[in-house]
Amino acid sequence: HVQLVESGGGSVQAGGSLRLSCSASGYTHDRYCMAWFRQAPGKEREGIAAIDIDGSTTYAESVKGRFTISRDKVKNTLSLQMNSLESDDAATYYCTADSRTSGKCGVSWNWWGNFAFRGQGTQVTVS
Repeated sequence: HVQLVESGGGSVQAGGSLRLSCSASGYTHDRYCMAWFRQAPGKEREGIAAIDIDGSTTYAESVKGRFTISRDKVKNTLSLQMNSLESDDAATYYCTADSRTSGKCGVSWNWWGNFAFRGQGTQVTVS
């Protein structure tokens, strides 16, 4: 049974930084695409960053240059370093994972419905 648990959310001032973590259990990282999504009240869910099994990354334009996604295959964790936070970054952030034959996220990296495994979310507030 695959389980994803996010942590690290909280409140931060604009311009500050936060680091989100996602602890994964019930599977190994082999062939899993992993990604972070977020959803703010009244807004659509947004895929913001994804990472392939080989470490290749993809980012949404809204976070490119400010956020960094990384994974530790030994510890089975996924992280999101968020710098220069803005008010528009306030949202609930979700860790997701999906098994892919190639281990690559591909062009559908930001499609929520393509990720079979999802965490409960962690909230980020920017003031």
